[in-house]
Amino acid sequence: MRRKIGITIAVVAALGLGVFFTLPRIVDQRMNRVALAGPHTASARATALHPILFIADLHDDALLWSRDLLQRYDYGHTDLPRLQEGKVSLQVFSTVTKSPKGLNFERNGADSDTLTALVMAQRWPVATWNSLLARALHQSQKLHHAAEGSAGAMQIVRSQAELAALTQGQPPAGGKLIALLATEGLHPLEGRLENVDRLFDAGFRIMGLTHFFDNELGGSAHGLKKGGLTPFGKQVVAKLQEKSVLVDLAHASPQVVDDVLAMTKRPVLVSHTGVQGTCPGPRNLSDRHIQAIAATGGVMGIGYFEGAVCGLDTASIIKAMRYTANLVGVKHVALGSDFDGATQTAFDTTGLVHLTQGLLEAGFSEGDVAAIMGGNVLRLLQAQLPAK
Repeated sequence: MRRKIGITIAVVAALGLGVFFTLPRIVDQRMNRVALAGPHTASARATALHPILFIADLHDDALLWSRDLLQRYDYGHTDLPRLQEGKVSLQVFSTVTKSPKGLNFERNGADSDTLTALVMAQRWPVATWNSLLARALHQSQKLHHAAEGSAGAMQIVRSQAELAALTQGQPPAGGKLIALLATEGLHPLEGRLENVDRLFDAGFRIMGLTHFFDNELGGSAHGLKKGGLTPFGKQVVAKLQEKSVLVDLAHASPQVVDDVLAMTKRPVLVSHTGVQGTCPGPRNLSDRHIQAIAATGGVMGIGYFEGAVCGLDTASIIKAMRYTANLVGVKHVALGSDFDGATQTAFDTTGLVHLTQGLLEAGFSEGDVAAIMGGNVLRLLQAQLPAK
């Protein structure tokens, strides 16, 4: 009898573990959906222009999930085969390290984290179960391993020299993908300034200050206090700029945005956002902040999700781009999909030709389309990444 009970317990435990370890795929499939499935077609003009563009997207959270970047999937938003099909030249991959329970755009505390279960279910190293820094470094390793296994099809860039070697201002040859590392919030610093160096050495070249909750650096647009930069936050921003790391103001509270703009000596960016002028809400930039960010020489990546553009269609994305371009000029507008960010988007990365067509139909010149689709990001990176 005891033997039968033991066998039964083992079977139940195995089934439980099976469900636990299949959970990440289920969550991924349910949370990273698209409104418009492929195959994607476009006008003859857009179809001819799209393949010769340098296309750059400022925000993708694919490293959070258990997918292999080198393998094509029928769910989620990106992987190397689909990025190549979408003619993407440069993709910024961001690391997500903490997410509060009941996540929303209005008000979140920092005292809970729903990612721990996902991290454990995906069998990340034990160190990542309790350390946000370890989670960021693990995701960096995932990207580096993918690049190493891609036979040169994907290359991580850390400097102006590396970027120039791959592009000479043009799309990289042979459908190669340029990858950059970013953080979604700097809570992985764990309150220690020296951890900026740890992240820098691991390849991070764009760093967001806050995510969905207030942290040691300052307030989030979705936090409880939504305050400005703390003294520690000011130290971090100064160090990032000394190291030629781009500061990302996505998710930052309005006061943090003001504080960064008051002290910055370099262009800043907003990797994935919407604008209040077409989609009111705490997630999106006011006209004042759009103008101030543009005044630094920065760029703003327009998202493809409902919270950013109040729609799940190409027209809503183009409307936000047109509004921003009219306000501050085309050279400050970029792509900021928020692909794989536990959000539904208008399309996956194979559907980017819809944006090329939408921009053309909205009256943008082919030169303007080239700037928005990636030229503005390329210009910024060529000037602001570390020289070597």
